[in-house]
Amino acid sequence: MKIEIAASQLAALGNPTRLALYRLLVRAGPGGLAVGEIRTRLGIPGSTLSHHVKALAAAGLLDQRRDGTTLLCTATYPAMNALVEFLVGECCADAEPDERP
Repeated sequence: MKIEIAASQLAALGNPTRLALYRLLVRAGPGGLAVGEIRTRLGIPGSTLSHHVKALAAAGLLDQRRDGTTLLCTATYPAMNALVEFLVGECCADAEPDERP
């Protein structure tokens, strides 16, 4: 992963509302959640939710799809996993063997 992509994704997750939204979607699983359900669970107006969804989608962390008249949001699990791997992939690589967790 390029450091610019990781920085963009971490910046998107750096907002408390977006982080709460993303955690909600990660917990929901691959089926995602309807926008109305997300709005209810987070207790935020639709326009605010739209702003945060757009930011997470632009960072590649969230996907949207229609199911009839319902707009569903899902976490983009490959992007999430790549970000986590980027953060921990070289954990303690330069530490002495007896200093590693």
